[in-house]
Amino acid sequence: MQEQLQAHVKRLLGDPNALTLFRILAVPVVVLLLMIPNRFTCFLAALFFSLAAITDYFDGMLARQKGMVTNLGKVMDPVADKLLVSCTFIMLAALNWAPAWIVCIIIGREIAVTGLRNLIAQEREDLSASNLGKFKTAFQITAAIPLLLHYSFLGLNMHAIGMFFLWLALIFTLWSGIDYFVRYRRLLQP
Repeated sequence: MQEQLQAHVKRLLGDPNALTLFRILAVPVVVLLLMIPNRFTCFLAALFFSLAAITDYFDGMLARQKGMVTNLGKVMDPVADKLLVSCTFIMLAALNWAPAWIVCIIIGREIAVTGLRNLIAQEREDLSASNLGKFKTAFQITAAIPLLLHYSFLGLNMHAIGMFFLWLALIFTLWSGIDYFVRYRRLLQP
C-alpha cells in the first residue's frame, strides 16, 4: 500500500500539469487560512503559497525536459500563476497587510498583459516571459511570503520585510508591463 502511494506521488510530481493543478488548488487553501488570521494559519498559508510558487519553476522545467509541453500547460500555467498571486494579494489587502492601491496595480497589470499575450498568441509570436517578467514574479512571490507570515518570527518584522519587497515588486510590475506594451505596440495599431 505504501509503495503504491509512493509511486503515485512520484508520478504526480513528475507530471507538469499536475503541478500546475496543485498551484490552482492551493489558492482556496491559502484564502481559507487567511480568513482566520493568526500565527499558525498565516504560517500554513505562507507554506502552501511557497510550495505552490515552487511548482511554477518545476512544471515548466519538467515539461521541457520530458517533452510534455502541451497547449493545456501553456494556457493553464500563467493562469495558475495569476490566480495564486492575485488571490493572495487580494486577501493581504483585505487584511490591511498590503496597500490596496499596490494590489490594484499588480492585478491590473496582470490582466492587461494577459490580454496583450492573447494578441501575441494570435499572431503566433513568441510568448516566453521576459527577464523583467521573471524578476517581477520573483519579487511578487518574495513579497507575499513575509506578508503572509505577517507576525514577527525569529525576531524579524515580517511585515516590514514583505513591504520592502512589495515596493520592488511594484517597480518591476510596472517596468515589465510597460516593456511588454512597448515591445508589442505594433499589435495595438489599428
